Amino acid sequence: MATPIGNLSDFSKRSADTLRSVDAIACEDTRTSSRLLRHYGIETPMIPFHQHNEHKKVAMLMERLDSGQQIALISDAGTPGVSDPGFLAAREAHKKGHTVCAIPGASALLTALAASGLPSDRFLFEGFLPVKKGRAGRLDAICSQDVTVILFESVHRIQKLVDELAARCDGQRMIAVCRELTKQFEEIIRGSIEDVRERISSHPNLKGEFVVILASKNYSEDYSE
Repeated sequence: MATPIGNLSDFSKRSADTLRSVDAIACEDTRTSSRLLRHYGIETPMIPFHQHNEHKKVAMLMERLDSGQQIALISDAGTPGVSDPGFLAAREAHKKGHTVCAIPGASALLTALAASGLPSDRFLFEGFLPVKKGRAGRLDAICSQDVTVILFESVHRIQKLVDELAARCDGQRMIAVCRELTKQFEEIIRGSIEDVRERISSHPNLKGEFVVILASKNYSEDYSE
């Protein structure tokens, strides 16, 4: 089940009703999820389910499903399984013959893509890049793409990522760096890679989680305006 990526109002009635009706909610971080549950008056018990215990917890979730319980799975923000835990549980539930139902909602990658003003007819989602091993090869492959590429990045590495893209791509290639999506200080820093690189390096308040939209190597805009 997808959860809000910032604005708690981006949560459907169906989602809230479902969380009230299930026997337990598997959460990436119970502290984060508790704020959402309190906001909607949901008192369903929570089960910690995150990247550090996912393999161990899947078996327990399957035992609960086997016993007839209904379990909801949510991440801190966005859709489980998309750069968050969820894939292993869904796969195992299918293998055991249980019904897996995805309830749609907020998506950081689609929100950023729609707001970026960059081509959205074809795109490649890369998520978070490796911090070290394999990173250079992935970056080279990304810069050679003839479709829009979507990346996730943290505040601690956003400058490094834009610097690396600038070093490998044409400096006039279009990019949009989106932060604080759906929140009060939502911001989209859009332009050529070189322009965005400079704006990020001098940004007075660079906080939040980031979605980076990189245009195709074949896409261009008129820079004379």
